[in-house]
Amino acid sequence: MSIISFITKQIPVSDKQITKTISLLNDGATIPFIARYRKEMTGDLDEVAIGEIVKYKAVFEALEKRKESVLAAIKEQDALTPELKKRILLAETLTEVEDIYLPYKKKKKTKATIAKEKGLEPLAKIIMQQKEEEVLFVASKYLNDTVASEEEALQGARDIIAEWINEDEKIRNGLRRLYQRKATIASTVIKTKKEDENAQKYQQYFDWEEPVHKCPSHRLLAILRAENEKIVRVKIAVPEEDALDIIDGVMIKTNVEACTDHLFLAISDAYKRLLAPAISTEILNQFKEKADDNAIHVFAQNLKQLLLASPLGQKRILALDPGFKSGCKVVCLDEQGDLLHNENIYPHPPQRETTASIKKIRSLVNAYKIEAISIGNGTAARETEAFIKKIPFEQPIQVFMVNESGASVYSASKIARAEFPNYDVTVRGAVSIGRRLADPLAELVKIDPKAIGVGQYQHDVDQTKLKNELDTVVMSCVNSVGINVNTASVPLLSYVSGIGEKLAENIVTYRSENGALKSREELKKVPRLGGKSYEQAAAFLRITSPKNPLDNSAVHPERYQLVSKMAKDTGVPISELIGNKEAISKIKLQSYITEEVGLPTLTDIIKELEKPGVDPRKKVTVFEFDPNVKSIADIKAGMKLPGIVNNITNFGCFVDIGVKESGLIHISKLANEFISDVNAVVQLHQHLMVTVLEVDMSRKRIQLSLID
Repeated sequence: MSIISFITKQIPVSDKQITKTISLLNDGATIPFIARYRKEMTGDLDEVAIGEIVKYKAVFEALEKRKESVLAAIKEQDALTPELKKRILLAETLTEVEDIYLPYKKKKKTKATIAKEKGLEPLAKIIMQQKEEEVLFVASKYLNDTVASEEEALQGARDIIAEWINEDEKIRNGLRRLYQRKATIASTVIKTKKEDENAQKYQQYFDWEEPVHKCPSHRLLAILRAENEKIVRVKIAVPEEDALDIIDGVMIKTNVEACTDHLFLAISDAYKRLLAPAISTEILNQFKEKADDNAIHVFAQNLKQLLLASPLGQKRILALDPGFKSGCKVVCLDEQGDLLHNENIYPHPPQRETTASIKKIRSLVNAYKIEAISIGNGTAARETEAFIKKIPFEQPIQVFMVNESGASVYSASKIARAEFPNYDVTVRGAVSIGRRLADPLAELVKIDPKAIGVGQYQHDVDQTKLKNELDTVVMSCVNSVGINVNTASVPLLSYVSGIGEKLAENIVTYRSENGALKSREELKKVPRLGGKSYEQAAAFLRITSPKNPLDNSAVHPERYQLVSKMAKDTGVPISELIGNKEAISKIKLQSYITEEVGLPTLTDIIKELEKPGVDPRKKVTVFEFDPNVKSIADIKAGMKLPGIVNNITNFGCFVDIGVKESGLIHISKLANEFISDVNAVVQLHQHLMVTVLEVDMSRKRIQLSLID
C-alpha cells in the first residue's frame, strides 16, 4: 500500500495533487506557503485540504513504522511466513496490524501460558476439533506432577481455548461491529463522592445511560472527566447474549456435546475475562478520540476567530486593569505598544479617591495624547467603565472593554519577563490589556492558547493532537494577516512560515544591531536565514515605506520580475501601477501564463496590486452593555440585553452580558430552525441582542435565547 493510495481513500483529492503536496512538504514547505504560492502545483488546494494531507501523511507514517516493528518482532520468533508478511504489509489500520500481531505478542504469565507449561495444549486442540466424545477419558492422559485431576486438566485446556478465542480476528471484528451498533455508556455515582461539592456539577451523570454512538462529544468528555475525578464509575456494555452468539457462530462446528460443553464454558470465560474488557476499552477510546477531534475542532475555530478579532491599529492607548481594594493599574502605550508610563488609581471603594483619579486620568490622556482607552473585563470592570465615561475629556475618546483571559498567564511568563524585566506582573498584565485592543493577534500569540479562555474540555483531550492543531491555526492566522518585520515580537515572528523561534530571535537581534530592515532582500543578511527560509517567509513579512512598494504587499519576491513586466507593458512604473485600477484593468492575464505561473497566481497578484497588504480583519467597533445591569441580581426573565459572544461550544454559545457570569444560549435557542453547527449562526466577539429565559441564582446560571 502506497501513501498516495492510502490518502486518496481518506479524502477526495487526486493522486497528482497528493503527490505534489507531499513533495513540497518533504522539501520543507509550510501549509500557508503551499496554499498561497504553489497553487499551480497542487491544483489550487486550500489550507484545509493541505492540512488533511498532512494529517493522513502522519497517520500513514505511524502505521508503516508500527508494521516494521511488528514484522521484526515476529521474525525474531522465526514465525514470519510470506503469507503473514503480506497480510501485515497490506493492513490499512493499526487495529488490523495489532490483531494480526496479537497471537505472537510476548505475554506476561497468564492462565493459558501456565496451562501450556503443564502440557495441556494438545488437550485444548482435541476439544477445539469437536470430534472426541470421551473427553474426560482423554483428559486423564494428561495427569502429571502439575495436573492432579481430569477437571484441572480440562480447566487448563479451557484457559488455552479462551486465549485462542480472544486472539481470533473474526471474533474481535464481529464484536467491534456489535459494540459500534449496540454499546451503551452508563455512569453511576460513587457513594463517597455524592455529597462532594465538586461532584454536584456532574449530578446529571450520577445515574446515566445512553447508546454510546449517540452520546455528544461534550457529554462524553464530561462523563469521562467525572470518572477521572472519581465521582462516577463508567461502564461500556452490549447485550451479553448477542456477544456470545457471535463467538458461538465462529467456534461451534459440531453437536458433539462432550466437546461443545467445554467450548461454551471457554467462550463465556473468554468474553467476560478477556474480550469484553478489551473491546469495551477499545471502543471507548475510539469514541473518546472522535470526541477529542470534535472538541479540538471547536477550540481551533474559536481560537481562529479570537486571533483574527478586529484590531484598533496603531493608536496611543491608555489601558486599565480594574480592581477594588488594590486599585486600578493604569498604563500608557505609544503607537507601537511600548510602555510610556504606569501608576495606580483608586476610584472605587474602599479608598474611593474619585476626584484625584479623574484628575489623574485627564492628565495622562492629555500628556500622552491618548486616542483610546482599553479596560480589562475582570473584577470591577463595569464600575471602571462607568467611572471613565463620566470623565469630561477635551477630545472624544473611544472606550473599549477587552477580554483579559490569559493576561495573568502572560504577565508571569518568560516572554513578559524578557519584554519588561524591570516591571512587576501588574504592569505587564495591564500592558497586555492595552496591546490586545491595538492588535489581538500580535498579543495573543504570546499566550498558551489553552489559557485564553475559549474552547471545550481542552484540558481533557489528546494534548499532542491539540497542540499540533492550535499551532497550525496560529500559523495560518499570522500568515493570512502578514507581519511587519520591523515591529513584530519574537513570538509573532516565530509563527511566520519558514521562520521558527531561533530565526525570529536572529531577526530581532539583527534589527537592534542594524536598525529597521529596509527591504525584503535585506532579510538574507540575517544570520542563518538561508534561501529556503527566505522563500517560505519573505512574502508574509511586510516592510513599511519600502523603496520597492511590493515589499509591503503579499506578492512573493519570486514574482517581482513578472510584476515589473506588467508595469512596463502598461506603461507605468510599479509605484504608479499599485492601486491604479484603470492601469490594472488593462493587464491581460492570459499573456503572462507560463508553465510555473497560472491564472490562480496571476489573479492573486492582481488583487494585491489593487489593494496591497490589506488586513483581512474587520474594524473594531465600540460596544456598550446595559447600564442598568451590573450583577446577576439585576437580571430578570424576559429582559432583552446587549451581549458579546465570548465562547462557542458544540451545545451552544456563552455570552457576556456585563455581569461576572456569562449566559448560555443553548443550540436549540439560536434559531427557529434546527441548527447542527453553532458557528453557522454566531461568531466569537459578535455583538448580540439576547432575551433572558431563566436566572438560577443558587447555581449562578443564566439561560438566554436569540429567538424572538
